[in-house]
Amino acid sequence: MRLRIPSSFLAKIAAAGLLVLLADRLFWAGNGFGSNLGMFALAWTGATLALTPTIWRDRRSWIAAGGALLLAAPLLDAPGLLAWALFWACLTMAVLLPRFDHFGHVGRWALQLVVHAVASIGGPWIDLFRLRRPLGRHLPKQRILPLLPLPLLGGAVFLTLFANANPVIGDALANIGLPRLDATTVVRSILWLVVGTAVWATLRPRRIRLPEIVPSPGSAPLTLPGISIGSVTLALFTFNTLFALQNALDIAFLWSGAPLPAGVTLADYAHRGAYPLIATALLAGLFVLVALRPGSDTAAVPVIRRLVVLWIAQNVFLVASSILRTLDYIDAYSLTGLRIAALVWMALVALGLVLIVWRMLRDKSAAWLVNANAAAALLVLAPCTVIDLGSVSAAWNVRHAREVGGKGAALDLCYLGELGPSALTSLVALELRHDLEPGFAERLAWVRHEVLTETIERQRDGRRTWRNARRLSEIRAMLAGRKLPQAPAPGPAGRTCDGILREPPVTSEASAAEPTPSVAEQVMPQPALTNEAAR
Repeated sequence: MRLRIPSSFLAKIAAAGLLVLLADRLFWAGNGFGSNLGMFALAWTGATLALTPTIWRDRRSWIAAGGALLLAAPLLDAPGLLAWALFWACLTMAVLLPRFDHFGHVGRWALQLVVHAVASIGGPWIDLFRLRRPLGRHLPKQRILPLLPLPLLGGAVFLTLFANANPVIGDALANIGLPRLDATTVVRSILWLVVGTAVWATLRPRRIRLPEIVPSPGSAPLTLPGISIGSVTLALFTFNTLFALQNALDIAFLWSGAPLPAGVTLADYAHRGAYPLIATALLAGLFVLVALRPGSDTAAVPVIRRLVVLWIAQNVFLVASSILRTLDYIDAYSLTGLRIAALVWMALVALGLVLIVWRMLRDKSAAWLVNANAAAALLVLAPCTVIDLGSVSAAWNVRHAREVGGKGAALDLCYLGELGPSALTSLVALELRHDLEPGFAERLAWVRHEVLTETIERQRDGRRTWRNARRLSEIRAMLAGRKLPQAPAPGPAGRTCDGILREPPVTSEASAAEPTPSVAEQVMPQPALTNEAAR
């Protein structure tokens, strides 16, 4: 009896091997992750589409595969965790969707993706041990593959020990190109295993179906203790009264500009309330979801429906006040990527509250609500894979900094340094101004020098990205043939993150070294080297 292996299975093995070799070439030999992550994403998507015919027979899979191809663009430009997670979700859904008759809702698919990721860890090994091959007439049912791990692994261990103990064996192995078993080889092998397992999960996805986690529209309503028409009505009257009090205070202090009580600043009032009020709005939405489900007795009472609409309207106003609080806090201090994300999150919370009321008024299903919120989140998250929030915050802080006559806070050079390449163009634009205070200009030159050097070094190894290449090109255009100011000397004790000289030790008599041209000063004025770094 001969082993018959389908040609498609062999093609998938070959494709997985080639993708592992490509990953090794791009990530290991390239010494990092940059635009090469987008190149690998395109190759992975192409192999999956070519070897999974079911994708071409399902239009839902076309949409998911198209999303994966679109998300490869931000991975080419400036790779990030969010873009990679969305890419993986789209590619995985492209191969799983043909196995389901209907889409369902996003909550079910989120759990399906998690289960798929966990189950796929053992996927290659399950497929490997399913291969059977007769060893001979006397062992017709014996599997050969289960016999291989022990001799192979044991032989590899002993061969490694002999290679370390005997230079003749070691040199022979080195001459034929076999890798040495050291920490580097172990890490490299882990990279191969991770990539191979991830790729195999889309080439041969596991067959796991989950039960419905959201009740269907025709299912019997769930009765909860303590939830009745009277209790919900009384609770809504109470909630509306408390929210009216909070919103009245916000109207007086935030929206109208009335003076705050003694000892309370606008920044304190704004910062202390922003996030707790968002938590309050989320709890309000949860209450409506649980107590006023479509088809329940409470949701059918007209007075309760009106009170819910009024309460949600107050919640939306509460979220708007939280957004205003955050904006006031940004004016008093500075803008960060996290605060931009918080503003986006607040807007999504407000939209979610509106969708909850719309579901109640129009008797929409729970699956509709989940999908509507997921669609809104996707419309927000997808642009975030392209927009550099760090660059946006750096540009805003530089424009409104107190050092340039703005009404904002003093510029936080430490934060700009932490942003790295995202703050580079803003730092250079600020440094080219001629109205800076000398001490601040010196500290700024130091931070810019550190960020520029980091960016150029990234472009010289596997972390290079198209976005950083454009940044370096933009800086050359801003300089118009001029040279950047020379970086100040680090001093005997170095400088802090914001460019301030550290105090030298009392016993130290070393003087500041003469400034020497840095990598950035050597590279940026020379077009040839700069172009090479940008590439």
